[in-house]
Amino acid sequence: MNEAILIIEDEEKIARLLEIELEYEGYRVGKAYTGSDGLELYRTGKWDLILLDIMLPNMSGIEVLRRIRQHDSRTPVILLTAKDSVEDKVSGLDLGANDYVTKPFQIEELLARIRATLRLSALTTAESGTAIASKAEEEWLTAADLRLNEHTREVIRDGEVIELTPREYDLLVFLLKHQRQVLNREQILQAVWGYDYYGDTNVVDVYIRYVRKKIDQGRSPELIHTVRGVGYVLKE
Repeated sequence: MNEAILIIEDEEKIARLLEIELEYEGYRVGKAYTGSDGLELYRTGKWDLILLDIMLPNMSGIEVLRRIRQHDSRTPVILLTAKDSVEDKVSGLDLGANDYVTKPFQIEELLARIRATLRLSALTTAESGTAIASKAEEEWLTAADLRLNEHTREVIRDGEVIELTPREYDLLVFLLKHQRQVLNREQILQAVWGYDYYGDTNVVDVYIRYVRKKIDQGRSPELIHTVRGVGYVLKE
């Protein structure tokens, strides 16, 4: 194990504790105490994962995340937040974070989430590399007039390009790959957020609403359907 993890955390005791635990687990670690310093370290280094506190001096963690995601949708980011409402967590995820941990947290839980996020990132990278190397022609997932290209990450419906956040994109891919199959919230959480995800299942409802608004609103036929008491299904 030699993955590099960047800690951006203004509480020096917490940052030092995380550094010790991560180095003990075999990770290479960098750390910064402000948003601007963290962004500079991100830009000048090569990181496999970022632990990002939301409340930072001189530049918030949300702003750091926004700037990272402007040109980098792949580097995993786990938010560290003292906020406890679903809305705050969802807004961070909607900006492109891969996961969140609420303070105070158990270090074992954080390490489990880091391992799960790195596994998913490595799998996605490997699958992408294999697909690009072995297929010269683009392949599309389709439903009615909706088309999604996994190589270019393009999403098009009725000729219009649709912009999705990384999590919305992953959710739509999963639904398209399981068309006409009714999926419950736990299945969606495991597939899209990862098997070690410990968050609330209602985050699925929130993201289904986001994707449905972008994909179905004002268009016919509607593709994403609610199956009351069970979950969701994508079908024509």
